[in-house]
Amino acid sequence: MNGQMAFSFEEAPCGPTTSVGGSTRFFTGFSEEGMNRREFLARTAFFLLGGFLKVNDLPKAQAFEDLNSDSAIEPRISLIIDDIGPNLSGAKWFLDLDIPITFAVLPRLCKSEEAATLVHDAGHEIMLHQPMEPEDRHLDPGPGALFVGYGSNKIARIMEENISLIPFAVGVNNHMGSRFTRYSGEVLETLQVVKEKGLFFVDSLTTSRSKAYETARNLNMPAVSRNVFLDNNLEESAIVHQLSLLKKRALKQGHSVGIGHPFPETARAIRSFLKEPGDAGFTWVYVSRLIENG
Repeated sequence: MNGQMAFSFEEAPCGPTTSVGGSTRFFTGFSEEGMNRREFLARTAFFLLGGFLKVNDLPKAQAFEDLNSDSAIEPRISLIIDDIGPNLSGAKWFLDLDIPITFAVLPRLCKSEEAATLVHDAGHEIMLHQPMEPEDRHLDPGPGALFVGYGSNKIARIMEENISLIPFAVGVNNHMGSRFTRYSGEVLETLQVVKEKGLFFVDSLTTSRSKAYETARNLNMPAVSRNVFLDNNLEESAIVHQLSLLKKRALKQGHSVGIGHPFPETARAIRSFLKEPGDAGFTWVYVSRLIENG
């Protein structure tokens, strides 16, 4: 750990609240994606701090898929909302959107388990959002993180503990990790645990030099990589534009994966996008279904 934030390995606080644009936000940890936006939140936080369970285990979730019987042949889009765990409000903003959403829950935060249960009870899919070392040593990925240089036993122990702490998790994706995912040995040790647990993997692709997706495919495990980050710019129109790019990618290559974060602007933008005409020709699916259908 770099000592820049008040996180310990075993436990993390709920996080301070910050006032941004007249509204209260909960600090949800840093993501390397969207650093322009995150840098502002990071500075604010520093100031305030003073310094497969199986893929088929989808009870109500299956109902979303059954709304469109042609989902296996139409282009498919999966949405992931990262950084769930410090509070419940971040997840609640997305639960009534009436489309399948996969929520990635950070481990060892004060609301991680409760948020996972909330999402599961609403019929949605859950992944472990596994913290990994970033290139920027001033960014703390949070509790339960993996760092370059960790041995196989330590990586296995951390992964097994983190997976056990997120109820109903059917997959894993990386939180930060622009440094960690470049190291094939550590990535291999990590993904072997994911595979042994019967989970799928999503490479958040926080660096173009990531070895994670390639390693997962070499392990013959279910995996996919992120195509579009939705909310590097928190303007609603900008997020809607990213959703349009996500749709174009799906129509072109048959599927696409977008990652957003628990901000009300992101939820509002998705809602606006869903109201736009011309949503025929593709279907929304959970990440597990997108991977299953190839």
